[in-house]
Amino acid sequence: MSISAAYLAVILIWSTTPLGIVWSSESINPTMAVLLRMLIAITLGAMIIKSRHIELPWHKQALRVYSFSALGIFGGMLFSYMAASYLSSGVMSLVFGLSPVLSALLAQKISNEAKLSNIRLFSMLISLTGLAIVCADSFTLKENSEYGLIFILLAVFFFSLSAVLVKSVHLAIHPMATTVGSLTVSVPLFFVSWLVLDGSLDISQWQTRSIWATVYLGVFGSLIGFYAYFYVLQKLTASTVTLVTLITPIMALSLGAFLNDEIISLNLMVGAFCVLFGLSLYHFGEKFILRRKALLYKEE
Repeated sequence: MSISAAYLAVILIWSTTPLGIVWSSESINPTMAVLLRMLIAITLGAMIIKSRHIELPWHKQALRVYSFSALGIFGGMLFSYMAASYLSSGVMSLVFGLSPVLSALLAQKISNEAKLSNIRLFSMLISLTGLAIVCADSFTLKENSEYGLIFILLAVFFFSLSAVLVKSVHLAIHPMATTVGSLTVSVPLFFVSWLVLDGSLDISQWQTRSIWATVYLGVFGSLIGFYAYFYVLQKLTASTVTLVTLITPIMALSLGAFLNDEIISLNLMVGAFCVLFGLSLYHFGEKFILRRKALLYKEE
């Protein structure tokens, strides 16, 4: 897979995943839907590992990578599915766009990275203001939306924490091995969650759209999506990869409106603009100011 193809795959898959989660949870219990998704992904992944003779290491460092990755897969996916009953797919994608910002804050505490600059702190304030507007609007659109917001914020927290912890381990292995190893660690956790939170298996209630959405998420959302993400993470700079978080919310909001009749209110548009503007300022604000200063210096 070429780098450009993998990058495009990440954008398309991440844009469609929130809507897929909403659809798959319509008639299938969320804990069962996410378990089926992961079982599909790990089955296909294991077949690829075996057929292509890809090494799947299980030494200490590899186990750390799998465990840290599984933290994001399990926590991020489980709470995302639980949030799908209360929030629209567009709002879920928008909140997930804040993951790079939260990752930076966690990296300060965990990896002792440098403190955020004033421009980045200001950009975070803008994004959080936008998120507050989105949250206030969601409360008026759906009943018990506060539960959904709590769940999706927990999902973002685990996803961001996982990214920081994985980055702390320096190990170069095949992206498919990382994907399958992480799924191997996370699948038992999903199974236990299903047993504890639901435990039922009434397939008579399952609707066609939910079934196909689950299959899509298993094949593309999990297996191909995780593989493409780990691949571009190895090949591209962090700033290039984070551009995905600026593109996917816009596409997810549009898909939710056109395919699922989700309401895009004025408040949601204003909040989304603030979030995306804040994220853009967070990623590119410092570079823009430095270039501006350099141009002014040359003119003088």
